[in-house]
Amino acid sequence: MISEDQPQSQFLKVSRLNSIKTKIIAFAVLAAIIPSVSMWWVSYVQNRRFLSEKINQELMDLTAQVSREVDLWLKERLYDVRVFSSSYVVSENLERIFLKDSKNVESGVALRRLMDYLRSVRGKFIAYEELALIDPRGKTVASSADQLSPIKLPDKWLGAAQSGKPIIGEPYQDDTLQKAVMVIGEPIRGAQDRLLGILVAKINFRTISSILRVYDQGETVELHLVTLQGLLIASSQSARMESGTLSQAAVRRLFAREKVPVRYTGPRGNAVIGTLKRVPQLEWGIVAEKDAEKAYLQIIRLRNLTLLLVTAVLLAIGLCAYFLGLAMVRPLGLLTRGASRVSAGDLEVDVPVRTRSEIGYLTEVFNHMVARLRQGREELANANEALREKNKELEQLSTTDSLTGLFNRKHLMEKLDIELGRSARYQRDFTLLIIDIDHFKRYNDTYGHLAGDEVLRRMGAILKKSIRKSDYAARYGGEEFIVLLPETGAEAGAQMAERIRRRMAEEEMGSDTNRTNVTISGGVASFPDYGEEAESIIKNADAALYEAKKRGRNQIIIAGDRRKEKKQKAR
Repeated sequence: MISEDQPQSQFLKVSRLNSIKTKIIAFAVLAAIIPSVSMWWVSYVQNRRFLSEKINQELMDLTAQVSREVDLWLKERLYDVRVFSSSYVVSENLERIFLKDSKNVESGVALRRLMDYLRSVRGKFIAYEELALIDPRGKTVASSADQLSPIKLPDKWLGAAQSGKPIIGEPYQDDTLQKAVMVIGEPIRGAQDRLLGILVAKINFRTISSILRVYDQGETVELHLVTLQGLLIASSQSARMESGTLSQAAVRRLFAREKVPVRYTGPRGNAVIGTLKRVPQLEWGIVAEKDAEKAYLQIIRLRNLTLLLVTAVLLAIGLCAYFLGLAMVRPLGLLTRGASRVSAGDLEVDVPVRTRSEIGYLTEVFNHMVARLRQGREELANANEALREKNKELEQLSTTDSLTGLFNRKHLMEKLDIELGRSARYQRDFTLLIIDIDHFKRYNDTYGHLAGDEVLRRMGAILKKSIRKSDYAARYGGEEFIVLLPETGAEAGAQMAERIRRRMAEEEMGSDTNRTNVTISGGVASFPDYGEEAESIIKNADAALYEAKKRGRNQIIIAGDRRKEKKQKAR
């Protein structure tokens, strides 16, 4: 008699589904293929929305970056003009022109100096086409250009100048220069805050075009700078101003829907997707546009990528199911999770041994390995901590004088070079003090070297308490000390040295039965008045110290006043 289950068993035998490994593989493949195919179909619906959001975000990010760059460009131009207008050459010579008769020789000299100054400044900056001085009546007083061209000032420029505000004009096409320019200006005031005129700069958009080309992404995204009136100032594909290449309707929609993608006809006559971001302080906008046809070609790439991902997922899951079916899944999963925790740095892992098979033996070895790693990490951490402490001690010993606790001479010379570079770069003063303990050898011979060491330590403690946090003190050698006072002139440095001298003179040295006072002498020299190199500054300060010793010690002397010598030579 044939059983009813016999055909089913025969099917399972032929298809090999009676194997646990095969069942796991079949279940894994079916479990993966159903959601994968569903995801593949859903991706067709979602791709267009996803791509539109991606394009929008890309254009928004790009316009935001370029808008910040253009705003920074304008701020730099306004700052340049403010610096040019604040020059003493401009205000002094304008005063001479207005106070003297125009036929006077002095007035002519002043005018020539102004024109030389404007031409000199104009030649150093490519962003400026012309620099001109305009009087309050709007008349050009002086210009850097050989051939004068009309300057289009904004309607309320005089009111802005009288209130001390910068003047910002609208971009326009200069027929003389044959290029797009805009006018910015800065008021110039003379004695009693009287308005002498304004310094006007015609600036081109060459730098903006360079900025747009930096952010240009070739044929993918094109950038434009447009005004509220639809004037195309610059483009990443052309340095020329192409007026009217964007339609008024497109410009109005872009400004009305800022940061929102707008579909319109681009400068090349093709359909594009563009996003606009306004430039602060100006009625300008940065437009980033992308060819619509090329943009949505990515949907096909996304579809192919989705198919590839589905295939890869099916293959990966099938392989994983095949290898997982070769053994017991749960013990291996526990071991895998334990290994993952160890790879993440967690060594507090103890995987339970639930079988005496090869996997169980492997689990025991794994637990033993983790224990050894945990022990090794602790030992390594202790060794690293000890090494860090030793490094700190070595670093301190290499830069510090062991007796006084101050920095040593090697560290002093490094610090002095750094301070010289910083002060030269920012045009700041700093003062160097050389302090020497008076009659220190006699004190050593009288009271012994231990007492002399105590004097040096007391001197170091007084220096630490007397100087500011920004100041620097070091032992230069023997009984000589050097103090650096950043942002301090020679007179202020001498006052600081005098306070240190008085404080040292008040200290009593020696034993309880034999107390005495120790005095110091000091020399003061500052940068750059007494030298622009370390050797010259130290030499001048040391000469002042020698002079203090020569005059009887216990006093502070400033090095010979070289500033007076410089002034006499200049005269």
